[in-house]
Amino acid sequence: MATQVTATANAPRSSSFLRIAIALQTLTLFLQAVSAGLLLTSSYGETLHSVGARVRYGASMLYVLAAVLAWRPGGGSPRPVWHASGFLVLASVQVVLGIAHVPSVHLPLGVLMFGLSVLALARRNLEPATAG
Repeated sequence: MATQVTATANAPRSSSFLRIAIALQTLTLFLQAVSAGLLLTSSYGETLHSVGARVRYGASMLYVLAAVLAWRPGGGSPRPVWHASGFLVLASVQVVLGIAHVPSVHLPLGVLMFGLSVLALARRNLEPATAG
């Protein structure tokens, strides 16, 4: 009984952490688009895009961690974990394509990832705070 009460009490907190992680991921994706534009127009754009890529990858890992923490204590749906893991896979592909200088796939994949992240954020914000 005490475990169930603790898990229920932690659900809003872990759900908030998940929302913050998705928002951070969405923000870093947007900033990567901005730094990609700077990459084409300024001397410091490459450095910003490179640093942003590392931060963005870290945001994907944080999203996975937040999804697991939101799922495990309450025993809710593992769907957010699958979504977060998918974003991490896409981020890995994005890094490989960026290093290989394949902009014909790298750029559309970035746009797709931003759109999916905005959708995930909107969907998460429409759910009640206690949902997993």
